[in-house]
Amino acid sequence: MRLFLIPISTKRVLIYARPLRRDLAKELSILDRITTKAAETWAKWEEADKGWKMHLVRWGNRVQQRIPYEEWGLKSIPSFETQRRINGDHGKTKIDVMFPGNAVPLDRIQHVLRTIATERQELHRKKMIWSLIAAPITAPFGLVPVVPNIPFFYVAYRGWSHWRALNGSRHLELLVDKNILNPISLPELEKLYAKRASRTLDGTTIDTPYSEVAKDIEQSEDRVLLKMSDAKKLATILEAPELALEAERAIIQVSEQLKAAAKAKQEKEDQKKEDQKKEDQKKEDQKKEDQKKDS
Repeated sequence: MRLFLIPISTKRVLIYARPLRRDLAKELSILDRITTKAAETWAKWEEADKGWKMHLVRWGNRVQQRIPYEEWGLKSIPSFETQRRINGDHGKTKIDVMFPGNAVPLDRIQHVLRTIATERQELHRKKMIWSLIAAPITAPFGLVPVVPNIPFFYVAYRGWSHWRALNGSRHLELLVDKNILNPISLPELEKLYAKRASRTLDGTTIDTPYSEVAKDIEQSEDRVLLKMSDAKKLATILEAPELALEAERAIIQVSEQLKAAAKAKQEKEDQKKEDQKKEDQKKEDQKKEDQKKDS
């Protein structure tokens, strides 16, 4: 297994684990095989051009796009038991973590990984439990003929998704605790982020020393570093085709979140100005009223 640490913005990072090789499919657990079969079935449904399969796929894809990129990233990390089954030495040997050293300082890698591993564990645990509780409630919808029990499958899928993310986060935390992660800054990633930082950050150029670029990024307000076209570049650099989709999803979500935050901030400032304007007008009216009384 190999981990990738991909800064999406100056404050947000995507974690991604290279998927298991197809020639190791025989080592997969029963649950992993069921998941693979479900993915193959979904892919066939995507070919439908009419009927409930087409509508279900469209709805399902929209739902998946709304699942936080952090959850997708943690889901890419197999459970410790799964990885141990594939590699008996797992947990004893170093795990490479590929990252751009001019975007994430080397001395912060452990802290960043620990934060990613722990900050969402309780959320995924609670969501998983609620999904398990809701699943039996939605099961009776299966009595409806022809159309599959969409509510049940959705709740079951979300429960499975949170379970996978929880296992991935615990696995990552274990690797951090054991101190068996081997950070490697890739020159190709450094070049890409040097270009993006020079475009995004004021005062940063393509010739700025990498140590200063990392400092500028750390001190900057939250800004998106990557473009949509960078997703495929990352996948090519890291030889992980599946990473392109994850990076695109993360870029879209972070961009939308930052735009929403900026809009909310602007509306708050506008409201503050409006309130101040009303207060000034009130004071002015009171002043005129006092002058009338004095005269």
